Amino acid sequence: MLSRPAPRDPDVDRDRLRFRPVPGIRQPPHSRPVTAGSPTRTHPVLSTLRSARRRAPRRTPRPLALVALAAAAATVLSACGSSSDSGATAAGTSGGSGSSAALRLGYFPNVTHAGAVLGVKDGTFQQALGSTKLETTTFNAGPAATEALLSGSIDATFIGPNPAINAFAKSGGEAIRIIAGTTADGAAFVVKPEINSAADLKGKTLASPQLGGTQDVALRKWLLDNGLKTQTTGGSDVDIVNQENAQTLDLFKSGQIDGAWLPEPWASRLVLDAGGKVLVDEKTLWPNEQFLTTHLIVSTSYLKDHPEQVQALLKGLVTETQKIESDPATAQTELNAAIGELTGKPLSDAVIQRSFTEIQPTWDPLAATLPTIADDGVTAGTLTSKPDLKGIYDLTLLNKVLADAGQPQVSDGGLGQGS
Repeated sequence: MLSRPAPRDPDVDRDRLRFRPVPGIRQPPHSRPVTAGSPTRTHPVLSTLRSARRRAPRRTPRPLALVALAAAAATVLSACGSSSDSGATAAGTSGGSGSSAALRLGYFPNVTHAGAVLGVKDGTFQQALGSTKLETTTFNAGPAATEALLSGSIDATFIGPNPAINAFAKSGGEAIRIIAGTTADGAAFVVKPEINSAADLKGKTLASPQLGGTQDVALRKWLLDNGLKTQTTGGSDVDIVNQENAQTLDLFKSGQIDGAWLPEPWASRLVLDAGGKVLVDEKTLWPNEQFLTTHLIVSTSYLKDHPEQVQALLKGLVTETQKIESDPATAQTELNAAIGELTGKPLSDAVIQRSFTEIQPTWDPLAATLPTIADDGVTAGTLTSKPDLKGIYDLTLLNKVLADAGQPQVSDGGLGQGS
């Protein structure tokens, strides 16, 4: 199995830093993420953005309220910050229907991506793929992963629902398909101990992994529902910074941010490693306390040209999910070891135990929840209008794998190909 660095953002002209507008997806004002212990040398993208801001009127931000609302720039920075298992260069896929030299797969080193992390680490995916080489890239957040997929740098990725919706809308419904679920639940809004309600958040600085990501949308939507506006919802009651999860932990520890809406294990790390408390467990906001955190998407071109490889990957995912369900204690231990290899340090026993109990591995994409998630994106201000989701799912191959395994079929909620 080869792996490689995350790709460059195709929607950025680096000579002029000119961002292309995306129909249906809000293009927010330029700003920058908060960083802990920022070096004197400035990243060239941020330097250009700051110069641009100085030429235009804007409100004077409070310290630490320099918010990462430039979606394309955030994608550039997140992609640059993404990691890979090695520095090897990825080979391209071969042409011809059904034949592929490689499958290039993205995922996150998070507990909410347990099926992906373990499927890569223990060889289940590669075994299912046979002679097709598995090449992997890890990301911090969904928008960077979708940009990689839309640019053709990867073929498939595990990702949250909001970036998948955005990618589908951005491409006019042509570029991606959701082909399976992966994980339900496993996200929370963690705050300082003295914060007890939404009223205590006015004037505070909060964090999420990336603008337009699943946790970012959940945070902005919840704040608006509780009378607090952010930059994307027409106000400045609360500032939201978008940054890597490790930065969020450091800044929360140092008191420079007041809370964050994060996936596991980062929500548990803010609680156990940094003394935070859960203000909102996201599952309490959903019927039956179940919501989608991670699913698997694939480029439509790869799906069309290489259905055998896609089916093999799905077989590997179903196998890995069954392994997790049959022996969760072993899965928890192996997941922590794998996360340690990807990030440089395993989680504490307390963190892995707490975070693992917060997730539900599942191959069901919970399609009936997707329209609500899209509505939330509009409410949160990361989508200007709700896209037509018809055709976003293609569960044909997953249901074939499930039939072969003697498992019940899953529903596309009327949003599938030919539904």
